[in-house]
Amino acid sequence: MDLEKFQKDVYEVTGRVANQLSPKDLPKLNFVGRQLIEMYQKNLVKINHSVLELICAANLIANGYAVEVEKKVSEILVCDLFAKKGDGDTIIEIETGFTPPDHAMDTIDYSTARIMSKIARYSKYCSKFSLATPVMGIIPIPKIFLIPPHARKKEDVKKVQNLCDRYYKNPPINYDDILNARLHSIYLINVDKNFAKALDPQGYVDLTEKLLTRSEVSY
Repeated sequence: MDLEKFQKDVYEVTGRVANQLSPKDLPKLNFVGRQLIEMYQKNLVKINHSVLELICAANLIANGYAVEVEKKVSEILVCDLFAKKGDGDTIIEIETGFTPPDHAMDTIDYSTARIMSKIARYSKYCSKFSLATPVMGIIPIPKIFLIPPHARKKEDVKKVQNLCDRYYKNPPINYDDILNARLHSIYLINVDKNFAKALDPQGYVDLTEKLLTRSEVSY
């Protein structure tokens, strides 16, 4: 553990994104930075993930939110970012696309189930739930979450549940949580340029499908 290096990197990122904020909002960003430093001392965060959280936090703060990172929202769930503005709140989960060695042979199914489980589990704890990912990665967004809950078919919800059951049994993903889950947006994070841009889920799927088609890859 290199606390001095972690602090230096956090201060560098906050300095880079500070120009997105008004002077009165800088304390909100500094608060996030201090939270991350405290968590690093407890060996709870790493710098690569923390950089993504800081850039997302700056975007939220610029839009009037107060932000906390690594916030506990249930007995078993800790979210990456929890932001509040007025009576509304939002949760953002950052997805880097990492696949553990145990799933080297089923990376797509595993990644898809992980995305499904995050949407189903977290979205009930906020008014808006979003995913975030670095710009160099493509995350699979199941199309069931592009349509409103009342329009989802039982057989499609069961398909999602069956896939999640392969990877998540303790606790399992509930049928009703999948049925009622909502995805508000996907944030694309450009670390080199120090900004995050939110896309609506359909816009993200349209964009990634075009990229996959051009590269002759499908999922």
